[in-house]
Amino acid sequence: MEKSEAKRLLGQAREAWDAEEWLRSAQLYEQVLAHYPDEKPSADWWYDAALAYKFLRDWPKAHELGREAAARAPRGEQDPAFWNLGVAATIQRDWATARDAWEGFGIPVPEGEGEINGAFGPACVRLHTDGEREVVWIQRLCPTRGRVMNVPASKGRRFGEIVVHDGEPTGERTFEGQRVAVFDELLLFEPSPLPTLHVTVNAPEASDVEALVSSFFDQDFGAEAASSFHVLCACCSEGTVDWDEASRPAHGGSQEIWLAAPQEEAGRLLDAWAAGGGRTWSDLRPVD
Repeated sequence: MEKSEAKRLLGQAREAWDAEEWLRSAQLYEQVLAHYPDEKPSADWWYDAALAYKFLRDWPKAHELGREAAARAPRGEQDPAFWNLGVAATIQRDWATARDAWEGFGIPVPEGEGEINGAFGPACVRLHTDGEREVVWIQRLCPTRGRVMNVPASKGRRFGEIVVHDGEPTGERTFEGQRVAVFDELLLFEPSPLPTLHVTVNAPEASDVEALVSSFFDQDFGAEAASSFHVLCACCSEGTVDWDEASRPAHGGSQEIWLAAPQEEAGRLLDAWAAGGGRTWSDLRPVD
């Protein structure tokens, strides 16, 4: 390929990029890169092509081209080529490449091999499922994966599932006075085996409901007052919500509670909770 032809194709690739024609842009870049993989500006071409495939959710291609982009990027300087490669490699379960990408970006990861299961702190993720939009809390396992720590209201979503999220914050929430970023979900990485249940409880005080929720979390199960779902869905709008205050049970009396646990185990925990006196439960049933 003559350089004049390469220049023409690069111009078309940029025009396609500006028009958000991601596949055409990526393919045009690839045509040029097949002949000029190591020209001085080629790092940008590799990056744009890989990013276009990320936008298309074509993770094998984002991974393939992302490796080339990262190989030409400076290490330890938070270059986005490493971040995008880390995401694509994680989704492809190429843990060696993911570990190297995060280190290349400048984020230390736990030593070892294989899947990264660290403690990267809390974050929020905006789930996307069949048109529904809900923000849930996650415990981050790596820079792009996290375990869902709410009982989602969205149909088909579950407490304990692991999601992959994007790296660009799209909002923020507060928790215990600290600002926490909100990210968009990229995909469901690992489903949860815990079914979602519904139960009606009656308790004298809000602290009784808090005790029930705590008893489920102590067993690595989930529990959520139904009233908090209004907060979760409202969080999809702009603004800052103090999640710690908003999701706490506000009163005693009769309440609808959503649970994430095997039904038999849920019944056992509810019976133990009701033995505290003045507490009752009824109508335990599966939701999904």
